[in-house]
Amino acid sequence: MIRAIALDDEPLALRVITRFCEQIDFIDLQKTFFRTDQALTYLEQFPVDLLFLDINMPSMSGIDFYKTVAQQALTENQMVIFTTAHAEHAVEGFNLNAVDYLLKPFTFERFLQAANRAADYYRFLHTPAQTKPTYIYIRADYRLYKIDLADILYIEGLDDYLKIHIQTNKPIVTRMTMKAILQKLAETDDKGEGFIRVHRSFIVPVSRIDAIRNKSVLVASQEIPIGASYEDEFFKRFAT
Repeated sequence: MIRAIALDDEPLALRVITRFCEQIDFIDLQKTFFRTDQALTYLEQFPVDLLFLDINMPSMSGIDFYKTVAQQALTENQMVIFTTAHAEHAVEGFNLNAVDYLLKPFTFERFLQAANRAADYYRFLHTPAQTKPTYIYIRADYRLYKIDLADILYIEGLDDYLKIHIQTNKPIVTRMTMKAILQKLAETDDKGEGFIRVHRSFIVPVSRIDAIRNKSVLVASQEIPIGASYEDEFFKRFAT
């Protein structure tokens, strides 16, 4: 069960969140608050897993509240879903690693979608260390995407962005470095055998390599070059 609180200066908004949470069996909305100081006091005694935070509040914004909670370590691995009536606030909320953001007024279906993302991420955070997950989480388009490793065709580096080509959907573009994605992938594979970097701009799943020809690999009908800096390690791995 995911323990949650909601903070909003609008009584109607809190009633909506309360009613929606009552229809979801995996979220326990323990309390709602109009004032940020009361919410902070509560969290000092009763840590929770998920925060529903309105961004635009008079005394302290939901974003500043979340930063305060994080700095004081009032919750561990705290998840946050921001709510706002102003779409322009979503960017800053996303940069704070929000699970999702809800643009008011939102429907129950949209609320459930955000709640399910939180539930997936909660299970990911609480997966035993010895059990390696078969998926990763990537932030893109102001939300959190769960990507099955088996669906990844290849990963392409574009300056400060990555383009993750997947089998089941259109590519996902995220602001992330090649080093960061390699570290994330390594967490799913102790031996590092699942993915290999073949070029400064390309990472491929070993199982997706259909052919090796000269200094390139064929992956999902796409010819990907093998960079000079990666040749030795690559061919050593595939030496027979």
